[in-house]
Amino acid sequence: MPSSYSTHFLPFSSQSLFQTINPSLSVPTMKDRPPSSYGAVYIPPHHRLGSLICSPNNHNATKRGADFSTSASTIHSKLSDHQNTPLLNAKGTASPPPPLLHLQQQQQGTYNSNDGSKNSINQSPQYNSAYYLGIPENGSDRQLDLPLQSGSFNEANIEEWKRKLAILLHDDGKQELVSREKKDRRDFEQIAALAGRMGLYSHLYSKVAVFSKVPLPNYRFDLDDKRPQREVNLNFGLLKRVDAYLGEYLSKKCRNKETFSDNCFSRSSSIVTEEGLFEQPEPLASGTAVMEKILWRKSLLLRDQQQVWQESLEGKGMLDFRQSLPAYKEKDTILTAILQNQVVIISGETGCGKTTQIPQFILESEIDSGRGAFCSIICTQPRRLSAISVSERVASERGEKLGESVGYKVRLEGIKGRDTRLLFCTTGILLRRLLVDRNLKGVTHVIVDEIHERGMNEDFLLIVLKDLLPSRPELKLILMSATLDAELFSSYFGGAPSIHIPGFTYPVQTHFLENILEMTGYRLTPSNQIDDYGQERMWKMSKQVPRKRKSQIVSSVEDALREADFKDFSPQTRESLSCWNPDCIGFNLIEHLLSYICENERPGAVLVFMTGWDDISSLKEKLQAHPILGDPSRVLLLTCHGSMASSEQKQIFEEPEDGVRKIVLTTNIAETSITINDVVFVLDCGKAKETSYDALNNTPCLLPSWISKVSALQRKGRAGRVQPGECYHLYPRCVYDAFAEYQLPEILRTPLHSLCLQIKSLKLGSISEFLSRALQSPKLLAVQNAIEYLKIIGALDVNENLTVLGRYLTMLPMEPKLGKMLILGAILNCLDPVLTIVAGLSVRDPFLTPLDKKDLAEAAKSQFSKDYSDHLALVRAYEGWKEAEIDLAGYDYCWKNFLSAQSMKAIDSLREEFLSLLNDTGLIDDNTTSFNCWSYDQHLIRSIICYGLYPGICSVVHNEKSFSLKTMEDGPVLLYSNSVNARESRIPYPWLVFNEKIKVNSVFLRDSTAVSDSVLLLFGGGISRGDVDGHLKMLGGYLEFFMQPSIAEKYLSLRREFDELIQNKLLNPQMVLHIHHELISAIRLLVSEDQCNGRFVFGRQDLKPSNMPVIPPQQSLISRTECGPGGDNSKSQLQTLVTRAGYVAPTYKTIHLKSSQFQSTVEFNGMQITGRPCNNKKSAEKDAAAEALQWLMSGYRTGHEYINYMSTLLKKTWKAKTSATISKISGMVAIMLMLLPAKAGPMLVTCRRLLSGLELTYSMLLGADLRLK
Repeated sequence: MPSSYSTHFLPFSSQSLFQTINPSLSVPTMKDRPPSSYGAVYIPPHHRLGSLICSPNNHNATKRGADFSTSASTIHSKLSDHQNTPLLNAKGTASPPPPLLHLQQQQQGTYNSNDGSKNSINQSPQYNSAYYLGIPENGSDRQLDLPLQSGSFNEANIEEWKRKLAILLHDDGKQELVSREKKDRRDFEQIAALAGRMGLYSHLYSKVAVFSKVPLPNYRFDLDDKRPQREVNLNFGLLKRVDAYLGEYLSKKCRNKETFSDNCFSRSSSIVTEEGLFEQPEPLASGTAVMEKILWRKSLLLRDQQQVWQESLEGKGMLDFRQSLPAYKEKDTILTAILQNQVVIISGETGCGKTTQIPQFILESEIDSGRGAFCSIICTQPRRLSAISVSERVASERGEKLGESVGYKVRLEGIKGRDTRLLFCTTGILLRRLLVDRNLKGVTHVIVDEIHERGMNEDFLLIVLKDLLPSRPELKLILMSATLDAELFSSYFGGAPSIHIPGFTYPVQTHFLENILEMTGYRLTPSNQIDDYGQERMWKMSKQVPRKRKSQIVSSVEDALREADFKDFSPQTRESLSCWNPDCIGFNLIEHLLSYICENERPGAVLVFMTGWDDISSLKEKLQAHPILGDPSRVLLLTCHGSMASSEQKQIFEEPEDGVRKIVLTTNIAETSITINDVVFVLDCGKAKETSYDALNNTPCLLPSWISKVSALQRKGRAGRVQPGECYHLYPRCVYDAFAEYQLPEILRTPLHSLCLQIKSLKLGSISEFLSRALQSPKLLAVQNAIEYLKIIGALDVNENLTVLGRYLTMLPMEPKLGKMLILGAILNCLDPVLTIVAGLSVRDPFLTPLDKKDLAEAAKSQFSKDYSDHLALVRAYEGWKEAEIDLAGYDYCWKNFLSAQSMKAIDSLREEFLSLLNDTGLIDDNTTSFNCWSYDQHLIRSIICYGLYPGICSVVHNEKSFSLKTMEDGPVLLYSNSVNARESRIPYPWLVFNEKIKVNSVFLRDSTAVSDSVLLLFGGGISRGDVDGHLKMLGGYLEFFMQPSIAEKYLSLRREFDELIQNKLLNPQMVLHIHHELISAIRLLVSEDQCNGRFVFGRQDLKPSNMPVIPPQQSLISRTECGPGGDNSKSQLQTLVTRAGYVAPTYKTIHLKSSQFQSTVEFNGMQITGRPCNNKKSAEKDAAAEALQWLMSGYRTGHEYINYMSTLLKKTWKAKTSATISKISGMVAIMLMLLPAKAGPMLVTCRRLLSGLELTYSMLLGADLRLK
């Protein structure tokens, strides 16, 4: 079999992967979603995709599999039809036509493209996940027709590829075909066209062409010849000290086994291993009777108070206002429906008053009937600002202060009294309550507002509530939204009744882009549409330039623009529309339009919808430079976005002084629930930044996308809430007509690991089965990715059950990786800095970079970053702010250091919240001093960061001037420009752990920390042994480490004991660590003194390292021009040998001979050695280096171990000590020879052999030294 072709098989059979589902069970199963039983070994998404679609339980797959009984002649006839040439996108990936997508249902495997033979099923899998490149850059699905070109390759090759692909289709045990032939890479487009017509996917990976039955990612580490592998070297003295600590610990553990067992496994104080962790105790019967009497008295009191308010003059005035709202007219209908049904769906148009009135209707009805103290109403809002503002409004309408009968609760903030009966909260708060109260005891009504937004928490809550309703028949569920698909929700809840409330909005005049251009006379040109983001974000401006490869924004509306008819508009307007660029927001047009409104329109506030903070901040700076819009006496310019503090957000509701027009730049946060009373004008850019998730690449993407029609109507409605208004849509009407009706639910476009952890924490059964009950089930691969991630970090076991660590993570309302970091920080007594890091990663980045002071801001941040870590820089910045706060100089400190005071305060508040949560878990107590005794150890903090952020790991490979980064799932990646590591030209660590990666134009890493080999091996994920001694693997083989077998065993032993320590501590939070002092000391010593002396190699084979220090002479194995083991060649070997010996690196001089060949001379330490003539310059330099190596080493064999050994011999300090030692030993042996009697034959032979060995070693040392000198 030629080496240029290879085959791959599944690591498991479909029978072992999936269990047969009993058809008699009534539990619904997710469509095409068999239960998972993956083990702890990492399985990339590409494997999971192929496995899941070929499940034997998938009846569709079985049915479709019959389609492959077509004979080869039928397939050949299809191939001969040149009219059905497949579409090929710009990245060289053939996308099969939709009718042939059933080919994905076949079982996996890879076919050998040379002879069609099968490889052994035991071959180890090597796959990686990434994008399916049927989608070109920026998510565009635009494709190019690439018909077959006659003569591009011969007819015989065509027939050969037809045969190979046909055999691949018929073989149920094969998934893909891999070719490394140069001719196949050259003719890839034509071969991909053949494959595409047969329903196969194809992709060209550098030097490898792949044809598969399932979508292919854009990077696969198993096909990457430059995948980094790491050779680990540790100082002998360090190893000896670590070994002493470890040996002492193991010895003590063996001697005091009973003491260790008692300390580690006592579970009397554990709170996380009890089955009733979240259960609430039932009240005693006697206590229940007393409580009912108290509640009846409170109910009567509430009824009296309500009557007093309603009869008061102010109360009557408020009632008159409420009665004018459309919702009030439907009061009786709504209350009757709620009384008669357990679930009611209410849709109300903008301005009808449903959000403020319906919760009041229910509360007032319960109070009037004498049940006021028995009722408990929870109303969820998707955003904290909505929950706060609505609760304030409702309390005001009831003539109360917040905290009486009406309250609110959002993260880090809330007002709720003992008598609060109506609580407004975010959806996440209700989900947290479900953790400790799964039956919502005492709650009588749950209102889920703005359900049309379809956030992940809202969809998750609906599944939980739907399952809860049968066991709580007295619980009422009300779903509300401005615009929703009532039929969808009604059918989901078994035909629940729906009520529609007509809206009451003042008339709003709508202007689309063509009307705006006609009205204002503004002219669009290609140049004046480019949005100015400042010098440091030039890449954002360059993305707006029209390109051949269209973005998703452009391609999604291109057909609508092409078919639009603007004949009723002036030639100038038609000309402007012809060059309109959908990729641009339109800063200049917005500025012109705002100026036009300020000068020509009636008074009233302006609400401008933008995509995100970058757009808002850049536009604000542009407007502040305008003579009118930047004049504070004429314009009040405000911003509104989700990360603002509540106090700052409230400013948008305040009316400005007379003669001043308020302009609010906002994200889609202002679409729903909040009402800014003085808004008359709305400017709508038509876009929103939306996170999408590509499961095949396991990478979230943050890209602007068009909003839905529902969102556009919501934005328009903001202008007519309290008076007639006008809405300016900055896009043509034809584009609006092309919008989707509703937004894609968040559960379908975001990673699901936090959601899956919540599912397990609530003991809701199988994750897949539970999500099958969602309104719209997420993609199968996205679910499996989330499960696999939770297994990698240790939150789930192989059976998808919560581990002990997983139970703790469910108690912490944060991302699992941050919770994991926090837990280890508490265990290893580094609590304070880790609290800061976790809180800092939970809020907006506190480091600010103003457009006009970028250099000063970077200089300010650099003072906090001294050790290649964004996270440690955050710790120093917070500590400085905290000290300044003591002197009441916190704002000055933030101003001088370009820090956000708002973010610093949020970090401070979150630290207190997280500290309280940790206290609840039992891992810490009120005496936090004892949990900070090692907070000064930055190496240990760096290790804890790695423990939390793994598997977010990338390699750092240096080149001549900089370094390159590569992750397992994305290949090459970049750092965000605001990272402290992005400004470094060299990072003296081999790895970076990162908090987040996101695809914008490329894949960028945020918030990174550099770590050593020891940190990654001891604090990363699971480690497996390689095929030979000294070879360790992580992440399914993507991370490979080569080292001496003794060092590998040391790492494995330390890791085993450390994992056991963490497990025991979690089982018994009161366990003391002092008896494990030696183990922790060994780990701290290793991570603090690992100097990263190893190196990256590429393509290394699993060669068993040699432990022999002295190697006898033999025939030279030096390769003069080719690469050796590990990708090394003679040049790198010579440089390693010379530089490690303490000499200057060799240099090369190459001349071009008359024979058209090249000859090179290598020079080092004042010596010149010339190689033989070669055909090119690179080979000539390698030959000269090989000549120098052979001369230096007298023909001894080469290799990594011998190079290291010889370079050590050549070091001057080592030479001096070794020479003296050899001389002393030789003298002693010579004296022994003289004193021994002649009869002592065996002893004489031994002494003579020892002396000969010493003489040989000494001569090698001296000879090598003389050659260098």
